[in-house]
Amino acid sequence: MDMKAATVDYLDTIRTTAPLVHNITNFVAMNSSANILLALGASPVMAHSRKEAADMAGMAGALVLNIGTLAEKWIEAMVLAATAANQRGIPVILDPVGAGATPYRTRAVKHILGEVKISIIRGNASEVLSLAVDDVKTRGVDSSLSLSGEIVDAAGVIARQHGCIVAISGEKDVITDGGRVFRVANGVPLMTRVTGLGCGLSAVVGAFCAGARDDLLTAAAAAFGFYGLCGELALGISNRPGSFFVAFLDCLYSAGSAEIHAHLRIE
Repeated sequence: MDMKAATVDYLDTIRTTAPLVHNITNFVAMNSSANILLALGASPVMAHSRKEAADMAGMAGALVLNIGTLAEKWIEAMVLAATAANQRGIPVILDPVGAGATPYRTRAVKHILGEVKISIIRGNASEVLSLAVDDVKTRGVDSSLSLSGEIVDAAGVIARQHGCIVAISGEKDVITDGGRVFRVANGVPLMTRVTGLGCGLSAVVGAFCAGARDDLLTAAAAAFGFYGLCGELALGISNRPGSFFVAFLDCLYSAGSAEIHAHLRIE
């Protein structure tokens, strides 16, 4: 498969159709995720009330669930929204922020996975592994584990167990459905110094998946690659976190076929 051509096609679809991406996300990331989606060309909506979550999800092209600032009512809204999305065949992306850091977070993620069909789990290595091993601990939302072969194997087990795609962020990202594996080498360390960029990646995965039809694995890999590529371009403009984020938004808005064919690194 020509991943560069596929990524260009996904990006063109987003910019042509402006898919609605419904986010039930955390307070820290709402603003940045909305701006990231707008810069990309998608249409963001942030709606976490139980009274409208299902209706909003039914209108969206993708649903993104993020447990960063967790509360019981939000978990209920996530299940309602995901149930509606499942009924309409809308992809659901789950970002298990900080899973493994506290039993409550881990239980919340496992509860959601038990109640609804999740299309993609996107997290760092610690968060993902906490879904398979009970005693894994994380330092807040930071990944304390490298993408070793054991973790990749565990991701495959989780993917097969839940019939979903598992996408792990790291020095080299790994995206797998339990069979095929994509590795993405795009990205820069400075992206970890700007709060909300990981959450923004989950939102961008949602946008790419909104127009992906049946091949969500390729769409997720393309999203990771383009997102990291824009980070690399932004670093060429600024190496300081505040101005880097502004440059990153501009790159999400302006990067296209030429940049993808020159810089995308997916295998």
